Amino acid sequence: MSIREWVPYRNILAGLAILLLLAGCGGKEGAVAVSDNASGAPGKVLSWDRMPEMSIDLDKHYLARVETSKGEFVIALDAMKKPVTVNNFVFLAREGFYNGLTFHSVIESYMIQTGDPKGNGTGGAGYRIPDELDADASYDVGTVAMFNTGSPNTGSSQFFICTGDEASNLNRQPNYAIFGKVTEGMDVIRAIASTPVKDGVPLEPIVIESITIEES
Repeated sequence: MSIREWVPYRNILAGLAILLLLAGCGGKEGAVAVSDNASGAPGKVLSWDRMPEMSIDLDKHYLARVETSKGEFVIALDAMKKPVTVNNFVFLAREGFYNGLTFHSVIESYMIQTGDPKGNGTGGAGYRIPDELDADASYDVGTVAMFNTGSPNTGSSQFFICTGDEASNLNRQPNYAIFGKVTEGMDVIRAIASTPVKDGVPLEPIVIESITIEES
């Protein structure tokens, strides 16, 4: 499902949840290989039993270079302000989790959404991460945010990119962690957003071919 189909709730206990979940987080341990999935390559790991261990360096800057069937765009990741969310995204990207997944929900005036191994808006990476929310968040065009189910601390692998003025409605209840901004390739984002759809589902597959993480 897309973010429009969930009723969001503010996470009052986000800080406590982060501390508790970080205390028990894991990495590749418990990885479950999914060998038969419509969106993922056979044998690719698509599910883990816990969130990844912290592996990014908060003193470094991270970029995600996203190659799609419509072209390439680049996301500047906000590791300093959103360490848990960025660490999770970097982990999944480096594992190749996103390779072959589609943009399953497209609303041109709102957002484009991807990161679901099931390809229908109901899947994730097998675990959930705590929200990292800002009361003064601004969902501008090009903003990249972690999707959740509408309940606190239910993010996993799905994320969305704001593509139109309608996304600013989220400013009233900023319940999705903003962890990046598109800095290159907005023409590609617009091309994805303008893809013909039926009930928000693209009529042609728009595929993430690869995500390369660059650090400096």
